[in-house]
Amino acid sequence: MKKIITAALCLLLSLGLKAQNYTPTADNLKQRAWFGDARFGLFIHWGPFSIPGSGEWVMNERKLTVHNYTNLQDFFNPIDFNAEQWVTMAKSAGMKYITLITRHHDGFSMWDTKYSDFNIMHTPYKKDIVKMMADECHKQGIKLYLYYSLLDWRREDYPHETGRTGQFSGRKGKGDYASYLAFMKNQLTELLTNYGEIGGIWFDGHWDQTAPEGSSDRASRIDWKYNEIYGLIHQLQPQCMIGNNHHLMPFAGEDFQMFERDLPGENKSGLSFQKASEKLPLETCETISNSWGYNLSDTLYKSKKDLVHMLVKAASLGSNLLLNIGPMPNGKIQPEFQDRLAGLGDWLKIYGESIYNTHGGYIKPQDWGSITQNDQKIYIHILDGKTTTLQLNNLPAKKIRKAYLLKDKSKVNYTFKNSNLEIKTALNDSEPDQVIVLEVNH
Repeated sequence: MKKIITAALCLLLSLGLKAQNYTPTADNLKQRAWFGDARFGLFIHWGPFSIPGSGEWVMNERKLTVHNYTNLQDFFNPIDFNAEQWVTMAKSAGMKYITLITRHHDGFSMWDTKYSDFNIMHTPYKKDIVKMMADECHKQGIKLYLYYSLLDWRREDYPHETGRTGQFSGRKGKGDYASYLAFMKNQLTELLTNYGEIGGIWFDGHWDQTAPEGSSDRASRIDWKYNEIYGLIHQLQPQCMIGNNHHLMPFAGEDFQMFERDLPGENKSGLSFQKASEKLPLETCETISNSWGYNLSDTLYKSKKDLVHMLVKAASLGSNLLLNIGPMPNGKIQPEFQDRLAGLGDWLKIYGESIYNTHGGYIKPQDWGSITQNDQKIYIHILDGKTTTLQLNNLPAKKIRKAYLLKDKSKVNYTFKNSNLEIKTALNDSEPDQVIVLEVNH
């Protein structure tokens, strides 16, 4: 098997596949369009790092050596994991895709890989998590995206000596990126060959080889050879989208741009100094609590109202929301996550048309709320719970045919003259979002 894959990689390189010369295929453009309409996805951070209950960075933050951290493999036995329940939960929440951690920075692989012994098949569980999730996603019609870490706190061949993290894992020698690159390409080939159609690959960890976010020079200290990595992915599955959480403007060969803990154009996290791409689909990833991986001490759960506002504001900026959960090590999803996802699903059953298949509003989010729109309708989202009269200037419409509340189709009073709209509605402080629909002619 290794000889076959190695030969295939050599063939791809001999064909001169270069990401900088990348022209997306028709299927890839179709996938991008679908992604931009989907608007809402589920992010899942889960693995042996869930066991200590301190988040997914526990190996780095507690300065655990590779030798000691490896012991977690013997304890990871998620007997309560149920792929059908997880996918059904996401679908009921109104989510259109799932992004699953396949290998995080700790180097543990959640599938039956031939290129590392530190994987799910060497745990007491001995079942391929990626396969079970892929099979269930395909069965239920949910797209599957795969998170894959470029950074590795475990392997000796990763260029750890120049990295910003993983300096306490006990590695002594120098990295060998040629070896590490071959390892990553072999694993990516497995993921894109053995699990059916994959919606996209979600890379993370590039920032480990750069100066901190906000620095004047964030050039990478190593050549990641993305032309080879991206070229391989697009060769194996041309429709497969590539995104890279490098906190920079998109690189050649990437198909969508993501923002971590920020909406496009914001930088509350200190990670998002990059501008939003005007050419690629956008995605914001955020957590329901404050942690990505399971964290026993984190009980600061965002409310349904907070999450609705986050989803609406993301859509109004032309961005998807990838909302994260960190399941428990036994495979259960805590009730706080389930309740909030169910609440979002209930809300989307009524208001989903103002989120899905829309693009960003003609104005950015305001103190009172924000706007989403499509070719026929403009959706006014009043989020502050106190606005009853709203003035909108330069509305992109020649005529308003109807104005009504989305929840019950009741008429809304308005005046419209010279592209300026004044709209009046009753006070609403009992719901997270009052959505007014304008059916318009352009």
